[in-house]
Parts: sequence; C-alpha cells; structure tokens
Amino acid sequence: MSINLLLLEDEINVGSTVKDRLQMEGFQVHWAQSIAQAKTILQNTQVSLALLDVQLPDGSGFDLGRLIRQKHPEVVMVFLTAAGTTEDRIHGLELGAEDYIVKPFHFKELLLRIQNASKRLRFIEEPAPIVGEIKIGKASVNFRQYEITSEGNKYNLTHKECALLKLLFEKRGQVVSRDDILNVVWSEDEYPTPRTIDNFILKFRKWVEPDPNSPSLIRSIRGVGYLLERESS
Repeated sequence: MSINLLLLEDEINVGSTVKDRLQMEGFQVHWAQSIAQAKTILQNTQVSLALLDVQLPDGSGFDLGRLIRQKHPEVVMVFLTAAGTTEDRIHGLELGAEDYIVKPFHFKELLLRIQNASKRLRFIEEPAPIVGEIKIGKASVNFRQYEITSEGNKYNLTHKECALLKLLFEKRGQVVSRDDILNVVWSEDEYPTPRTIDNFILKFRKWVEPDPNSPSLIRSIRGVGYLLERESS
C-alpha cells in the first residue's frame, strides 16, 4: 500500500532531510511549512499519515491535530517536537496521536514508528474494511469512521484502539492471545506492558458491557488473552 504522508515542519533542513529520506523509503511525501499549507494539502490530497511539528509560525500543530481528528479520523498522526514534557506528550496522545517523537531524533527510529503505524493502518483497511456499523453489546462501532457510540455518546477511536477492537471482532468466539495482540496492534520495538493491553480492554468494557464490573462479552482468559463472545454481530 503506497502511503501519502503529510509532513508539517517549518525547519528547512529538518523538513528537507526527512522528506528526501522518506521518499527513498517509498512514501509519497507532501511537505508543508505552515499550518495553512497543511490544511490545503489535507483538502486536496487523500493523506493516510501525518507527521506534525507542534510549534509553527502560524499556530500549534496540536490545533491541526484536533482538526484532523474531527474531519479526517482515518489519518494516523505522529507529533514531532522539541518540547518533550510529559504534559505535551499526554496532550498529543489525548488528541488521538499514535506516537510522539522528541527532536532531535534518529531517522531509523522515526521510520520504525511510521512503519508500526502503517502496519496498524493496513490491518484496519485490508484485505477489506468492515463496512457500516457493527453491534458489540450496548455499543455500535464504525471502523471506517474510527468511532464508537455507547448509550447515546459518540467517542473517537485511536488507530491502536480500532486495530485491537477489529482483531477481537474478527476473531469473536475465539481466544486472542496476547502475542497475537502485540503482533497486530503493537510491535516489538514499542515494548507495551501487559497492563497497557488491560487498560485498553477496561476502556472497551465501559463502552460495550451491560455491566462493566461483571463483564460477559469481553472475557479474560487467564494466562492466554481475551475472547469476544459471538453474540457481537
């Protein structure tokens, strides 16, 4: 799958180097040096992945990220910034970003993060996307829109959340091992802890279970993984 990639970076040397090297890796790179240019690219190009600097001359990359989540939920976001505070990282992830890379970074690390995000994107969209809404317990999920609706409230899904939920749904009635989850949703270099997966499952249960404190739809299989009951359709 050829990836159209938006690169938002106002530093000429950084932007030029990243653009050239990503193109050598086979990506179609659309480089914007301002938020205004990035918005134009988003309007005219079907972008799959966005690398967003945070501090731009005409505003904040976080604001653009918020716009992308609202209007282009299918776009994978990775923030690039010199501001490596915990608060900034949390803010970026809360906006639905897949990752947050602090400058200066090694290009190989950036490439690995992009490849990991691209892998999740391929899993969500191929071999064929799940079309329309599907029911899981008290929730409706739209994988095309990266949305889940529960008890009248609509929530955006990150690409990691969407990939994990799609994996459970496609394997409903079967036990999905932690190794399978890590292989699809994360990668070896991302080093997620077992608790990370548990937190995702706890979040899903709040949305889909009639009683999240006594789960009957997403079951924990001790020492193995998780099972989504077949009643989901």
